[in-house]
Amino acid sequence: MNNFTEYLDTLTDNGQRSRLEQIFSWISETFPQLQRRIAWNQPMFTDHGTFIIGFSTAKNHISVSNEKAGLEEFLERIKDAGYSHGKLLWKIENTQEVNYELLKEMITYNIEEKRDCTTFWRK
Repeated sequence: MNNFTEYLDTLTDNGQRSRLEQIFSWISETFPQLQRRIAWNQPMFTDHGTFIIGFSTAKNHISVSNEKAGLEEFLERIKDAGYSHGKLLWKIENTQEVNYELLKEMITYNIEEKRDCTTFWRK
């Protein structure tokens, strides 16, 4: 799998596919400097070669991957928005709206925090 279209083509749930297409388009429009990348079979966005945010799907939700520092920074906002979370990700259930303001703040935070980062993951 080399690009987002190939990833989206693997999804059998048309609702999730549509939502991810909207999310990916929104990110590309809002943050045109970010690069799209498939790694570990997951679509993600990077900035100067460093991880910013990633996505994956499960039967009932879309997972939004973040590094621990980014997730911890926004954990209360994630909970307040009604999303559940795991160790390094939070989940947008198929029945939930996408909180684009929260996504924007998380992506902006990661871009700023990692502007001098020279590795893929935070150290």
